[in-house]
Amino acid sequence: MSPAIAAKEGGRQRRPGSHHHCLDVRSEVPPALALCGDGPAGGEAEALLPPEPETPTVRGPRGCRAELGSVLLLLALYVLQGIPLGLAGSVPLILQSKNASYTEQAFFSFVFWPFSLKLLWAPLVDAVYLRRFGRRKSWLVPTQYVLGLFMIYLSTQVDVLLGDGQGRGPDVVALTVTFFLFEFLAATQDIAVDGWALTMLSRENVGYASTCNSVGQTAGYFLGNVLFLALESASFCNKYLRFQPQPRGIVTLSDFLFFWGAVFLITTTLVALFKKENKELTPTKEETKGITDTYKLLFSIIKMPAVFTFCLLILTAKVGFSAADAVTGLKLVEEGVPKEHLALLAVPMVPLQIILPLIISKYTAGPQPLNTFYKAMPFRLLLGLEFAFLVWWTPKVRHEGGFPIYYYVVVLLSYALHQISLYSMYVAIMAFNAKVSDPLIGGTYMTLLNTVSNLGGNWPSTVALWLVDPLTVKECSGAQEQACGNALEAELCTKAGGSCVTTLDGYYVESVICVILGFGWWFLLGPKFKKLQDEGQSSWKCKRTN
Repeated sequence: MSPAIAAKEGGRQRRPGSHHHCLDVRSEVPPALALCGDGPAGGEAEALLPPEPETPTVRGPRGCRAELGSVLLLLALYVLQGIPLGLAGSVPLILQSKNASYTEQAFFSFVFWPFSLKLLWAPLVDAVYLRRFGRRKSWLVPTQYVLGLFMIYLSTQVDVLLGDGQGRGPDVVALTVTFFLFEFLAATQDIAVDGWALTMLSRENVGYASTCNSVGQTAGYFLGNVLFLALESASFCNKYLRFQPQPRGIVTLSDFLFFWGAVFLITTTLVALFKKENKELTPTKEETKGITDTYKLLFSIIKMPAVFTFCLLILTAKVGFSAADAVTGLKLVEEGVPKEHLALLAVPMVPLQIILPLIISKYTAGPQPLNTFYKAMPFRLLLGLEFAFLVWWTPKVRHEGGFPIYYYVVVLLSYALHQISLYSMYVAIMAFNAKVSDPLIGGTYMTLLNTVSNLGGNWPSTVALWLVDPLTVKECSGAQEQACGNALEAELCTKAGGSCVTTLDGYYVESVICVILGFGWWFLLGPKFKKLQDEGQSSWKCKRTN
């Protein structure tokens, strides 16, 4: 519903929301046979472990306590991973409070694409490394050092990039390029950490890796988004944390970036010096030629008729939700809802986000998981209209002190209903992907299907943000000879003594159009989408040549 509180499948934010995979590129058994990740609170995955090399010694099972240090290290690395995601998710709300246009918001939304596109360079991260330093440390250590130094440098520039509020607005192009690189590095670190998790822990304890992933990234996202927005807000700090009001919050984005940049550098140094990779579990025949095998395999999977049809349908299935998911939260900020209050609404949703997948999985575990997707879709589409009504209602209940309690209760209930429909569709897609993936190449297969599903949420959100301004109609009140079609005309209107007044908000137009398109997809393409689950297993198996 907003960059801070909406849990989207498209990887726009971390759940609160982004997806994780790691590919194990091997030269012998073509090719990528391992994928790892977390559950719905932070991505989707299965784990297909590479076979352990034969060793002459036989060791008994190791308890979790014996590997507590490794578990805590994984948890810390995943917390660090969530920080850039949370910070990137907070920037759109800051831009909205600085009156950034929706076209600029659309441009910035490309920042959230790397986590959905990391399949493109994951095979490289898995296959190229310095054996003496360690397969995963070869990427983790330099990536985290660059991240730390980058954050410290960014802390000296971010105030300039965000604008001074005195006639100079945010430099959205520079912010987008900067945070895109920021998220690209975080996604690369994610590939390395996910891969290391499979060998850092013993086979009997490897299940704790997904727990560290989910808990760590959620905690990191909370620190980088919810906590930061609360401490950065002067009104929140003055109301709840201070005795004497101050014009600024307790921390600034510059302070926050510098602190976590230092934490990244210190943590990375400790890992580089003191943590050794488990050489016994490192495969001995992993060469860079496995990269070509992986890309060939991905292409052969996409060419299969059933997979190609699935990709086309899932890339268009989420168009109907794009206005509600991408624009609603920004509209609420525009209407005066404090951004830190929207961020804090994510906190009571955490228990619901944990419980929902457990309940919904009972209905998606059978042979036809897409039935749940199909049934939940109209309810989520109708919630898009409810969100539009919520935005329309917001200024009518606003008073001098802010918003009444019952308003936030309504917002919270709306968000809870949205989560139920969202998770019903999300879990159904994950169950279907697991059901049809060829078990011989399950890691690569699942990663590809999930990547396409993520992109199906990314591109509609970007387009939805881009279209808000062109669909909005404004007129110059007080200077009738002037217009307000663009920024230059709006400036001329103001100089002529008038003011631009919105006569038709593009968000409402877009909301209606999206719902119509969504129901059109549901009626015309939904049945075809459901029929994919009736295809035989042979339709989904990849023909391989040895």
